[in-house]
Amino acid sequence: MKFICKDFWVAVFKKQIDNLRTNHRGVYVLQDNNCRWLTKLVPFADDEGTQRLAASYLHLPSGIIRGAVSHLGLSCSVEAEVKALPAATFTIKLA
Repeated sequence: MKFICKDFWVAVFKKQIDNLRTNHRGVYVLQDNNCRWLTKLVPFADDEGTQRLAASYLHLPSGIIRGAVSHLGLSCSVEAEVKALPAATFTIKLA
């Protein structure tokens, strides 16, 4: 997972991940406090549909993460969450 956070994230998103947490049982939480794909939505953060739109913007990065982990030979599920724009949280659960 360190490879995903350091090398892979830099190659794809041009920055390192801000925070990596784990429960040492196959669940990893990656925190990106300034997600590039959500920065354009910040001026509209007060609109009610913006949170739904922001969540849909994270489907592609979630798939990219899942594909990268899959190519490392691990099966996983990835869930993305937006609490406050432009921050995004990705929860990776290894199977």
